[in-house]
Amino acid sequence: MREDFLHYVWQHQYFDKTDLRTAGGEEILVLKPGHRNADAGPDFLNARLRLGDVEWNGAVEIHLKASDWQRHNHQVDAKYDQVVLHVVHTHDAEVARTNGSRIPALALGPRLGPELLARYQALANAPAAAPLPCAPLLGQVPEIIKIMMAERALLERMEAKADAVAALHERLGHDWEATAYHALMAAFGFQKNSEPLARLAKAVPLAVLRRHRHDQRQVEALLFGQAGFLVENDETAADAYIQGLRQEHEFLRHKYDLGAPALAVHEWNYLRLRPANFPPVRLGQLAGLLHARPALFDALLTAQSVAALAEFFRAPAPAYWRAHFRPGRPGKVPDLGKSSIDLLITNVVVPLRVAYARSVGQPALVESSVALLTELPAEHNQFTDVYGALGFGHRTAADSQGLLALHKSYCAPRRCLHCAIGSRLVQGPQLRATR
Repeated sequence: MREDFLHYVWQHQYFDKTDLRTAGGEEILVLKPGHRNADAGPDFLNARLRLGDVEWNGAVEIHLKASDWQRHNHQVDAKYDQVVLHVVHTHDAEVARTNGSRIPALALGPRLGPELLARYQALANAPAAAPLPCAPLLGQVPEIIKIMMAERALLERMEAKADAVAALHERLGHDWEATAYHALMAAFGFQKNSEPLARLAKAVPLAVLRRHRHDQRQVEALLFGQAGFLVENDETAADAYIQGLRQEHEFLRHKYDLGAPALAVHEWNYLRLRPANFPPVRLGQLAGLLHARPALFDALLTAQSVAALAEFFRAPAPAYWRAHFRPGRPGKVPDLGKSSIDLLITNVVVPLRVAYARSVGQPALVESSVALLTELPAEHNQFTDVYGALGFGHRTAADSQGLLALHKSYCAPRRCLHCAIGSRLVQGPQLRATR
């Protein structure tokens, strides 16, 4: 049994309350169980309890064993002095506050119904390799519960992504254009090269790039030079175009005191990438985009549809990078594909717009931004396909994002009791009938 099961039982009061008494025999009446504390300190705050003839307002701490109080050193932590009831599965020790005053305990072990425990164990004992602990039991869950939980997970995922954008915005001095630039650069790495591209964004300051956006060749020189791609080698020794970019980069690097290139060629990832995804190809596409779209944030914020955003991302790469997979290595290079554009809208545009909308208090913009995901096709991967096979809706990118969030935040870490689906299964018909 995990401690979060006792949290769940206490929060919903799913235990036998007949003749409820402390371990010391004092009568207990739970007026309000309190609310979960997400920060350091006791598990539940603002609880209201009547112990004997006295009503208490305070905190409730929960452990599997009462002796866990000492094991966690709560007896010397003043944050736990507000605890008025110690709820445990097994009462094996008396506990006290920092001043030595005893804290009454309630042992739930004998008060848990066998059906409740059996339903919990059915989830808790699912094999570690099972992608969904509840997979064999999903037939017991109404479709509306699954839909609701996937939508809730989607919103939580968008909120988390918007939080990351907001933190980036704060680090960049509350400059939304710079935020869009840094977010876009990192996203163009499509996971494999996100970290190097995020470093490159720092190495090519937006203030410098803005001064040269009118000149595509200078944009190329800044990006490819600071990325470490303009070094001379066997492939580039006779390439006049690369030599010209190298000279341009040297001039700009010294002019703006940019220092040495931020990255070396070996720091870019090529393993298991198709040539169309090679870092120089993506960097060429970025150079074309940054040259053709001088106002990134405004364009991403005001686009009214997925079609308009797709057009924004279709800015052509410079001619050289449409014909070279790597410096000095020719080959026909495709344009930025639709699936890549869809991912950029999902991972950059929507979180950026949501973060901005929250900062200026525009809930309608939050809603319309998230709604863009319903215009995009579903993403298919090893995680989403599992949920799709189990009957979860999987038609749009909104569905995909919800299922990915469900996997990452609930199923993989086995947080079944925090999930509406798991909670429904643990409740069972008897508990639902009594609510």
